[in-house]
Amino acid sequence: MSDFLKKTSVAMAMSSAILSAGAQAHFLLVYTPKVMLEKPAEIPLKLVFGHPMENGHTMDMEQPEQFFVKFKDKQIDLLNTLKPVTWKGAHNDAKAYETSYKVKRNGDYIFVAVPAPYYEKGEDIYIQQITKSYVNKGAMPTGWNEPLGLATEIVPLNKPYQNYVGGTFTGKLLSDGKPAAGIECEIEYINTKVDLKGNAFGKENLGDVPGSAVVSITDDNGMFTFGIPKAGTWGFACLGSGPVSEHKGKELSQDAVLWIDATELK
Repeated sequence: MSDFLKKTSVAMAMSSAILSAGAQAHFLLVYTPKVMLEKPAEIPLKLVFGHPMENGHTMDMEQPEQFFVKFKDKQIDLLNTLKPVTWKGAHNDAKAYETSYKVKRNGDYIFVAVPAPYYEKGEDIYIQQITKSYVNKGAMPTGWNEPLGLATEIVPLNKPYQNYVGGTFTGKLLSDGKPAAGIECEIEYINTKVDLKGNAFGKENLGDVPGSAVVSITDDNGMFTFGIPKAGTWGFACLGSGPVSEHKGKELSQDAVLWIDATELK
């Protein structure tokens, strides 16, 4: 079987297992509440692994393999700044991480988390979600649409921190630096309030939960487009798009995750 068919098979199997269980997708969050800054600020960052659309079960995180920020031509290691916290989900508590970062200069700040593979007991597979989240200061773009050379990643073709309800967002999925075609990307938003001080999700959902996962399939050039229906923090998880497909003798779904912000244009 070709590498392409193997990756497509992993993605479809993941999606089928999730849907048959009646649940929404797993998403690693790299969350900060304000993604466009006018002035220098120290921003909070929360790393949480959960089910944002249904506000469901939150999973334990182990120490990430990597956590860094890319600013212009500099990559700054932030792994040693992470502190373990207990995150209160709507239904359970789980291990998560937090830190803060001082944003000083104008430009794009790209935060990247490479977590340790998570063992999903119900599906007998490992999941590793390589996740990107963006912050901009001074309304000065400096590289938001450039790939970072990750094993797999979604390169945004719209500013990830400046999207509007009723518009569309387009991403390009890469695996080992090359466009990844035929990959299923699941789409969710954070469907509850986030309590930064209390390290918790709210108990109530902000809106209805779709009856099944919202998905988009990448085309021959690795591209997908999504029409944004409401304001919020939206995530895209392209399943099994990475080059690594096995961990500790079991199947690994190495996913690319990207978070964007959407607001109402007034």
